[in-house]
Amino acid sequence: MLSERARSFLLTLLDTPGPSGYEAAPARAWRAEAESFATVRKDIVGNSLAEVAGSGGPTILLAGHIDEIGVIVTWIDDQGFAYIEPIGGWDPQVLVGQRLRFLGREGDVYGVVGKKPIHLMKPEERDKVTKFPDMWVDIGATSRAEAEARLHVGDGGVIDARAMEFPNGRLVSRSIDDRIGAFVVLEALRRYAERPGAARVIAAATTQEEIGYQGGGARVAAQATDAVMAIAVDVTFATDHPGAEKKEVGEHTLGGGPVITRGSITSPVVVRLLRETATSLGMPYTLHAAGRFTSTDADAMHLARAGVATGLVSIPNRYMHSPNEMVSLDDLDRAAELLAECCRRVTAATDFTDR
Repeated sequence: MLSERARSFLLTLLDTPGPSGYEAAPARAWRAEAESFATVRKDIVGNSLAEVAGSGGPTILLAGHIDEIGVIVTWIDDQGFAYIEPIGGWDPQVLVGQRLRFLGREGDVYGVVGKKPIHLMKPEERDKVTKFPDMWVDIGATSRAEAEARLHVGDGGVIDARAMEFPNGRLVSRSIDDRIGAFVVLEALRRYAERPGAARVIAAATTQEEIGYQGGGARVAAQATDAVMAIAVDVTFATDHPGAEKKEVGEHTLGGGPVITRGSITSPVVVRLLRETATSLGMPYTLHAAGRFTSTDADAMHLARAGVATGLVSIPNRYMHSPNEMVSLDDLDRAAELLAECCRRVTAATDFTDR
């Protein structure tokens, strides 16, 4: 079970806005927490790294990306209305009518997303999907000059939705993907530090995954840390809700334990290690198949340097890329325990080549 301190830190992390490229604030909170038990540093691309030394074993990198999807201001018109483009993958319908929180130079700036009211739409307009050019952001300004005193082109923002704890140990937040990955790797490192093994373990809160077509911060971390083994922690689609297609993404339930990915880019050695560890702990888990890429940090890390034995552990998540993503706190706790114990099983003699 997560401690009260861990739960409090998790809520702080989730509520701190940090879209891709603007991750500084949640990264600062992550590093402040890590400093209580690990050696901490930050790199040029914004990654935060916390290290616990082992007793001569190989280096293991645990990576969870700390960025979230968001929006960016592209233009402010003469009336003071702002226009936006997406940071990361959005369903634009989700944004209609939402409140936004921008990271302004002088502090947070709040706005509401506007569009033509349904009453004024022609019949043929009502059936059309809303796109980004159809929306604007109203920050209460009456002119461009007034708006630009607070908000600038290039300012990033997120939906202004705060984390909430629901019944049955469920947690709701706009930034589950993948602020919880950054949380899990740090919680795993905390537990590893209480009883370290041979491996040198580095937890990384990586940047720019939501826009990381070239690997984002994870590629840099895998290259710079000299890791021979890496485990990415991300979210995957929960399928325990109406309309879910289990034949497409598998069967994963909230509270059903972590999800271990098998496929073309994951190391068979690491997959076996994760499965054997989960079994030894009596921990429930499910499997996910990825025949090509995983669309996670794992894709970038496994090809760093001469190759890194890479695994992927995911948390079942409902309502992906929405203001109200939902996960189970039990799954976070189990994932952290799985990673900590898996790292303890790695020694200098561990062979990462599948023979």
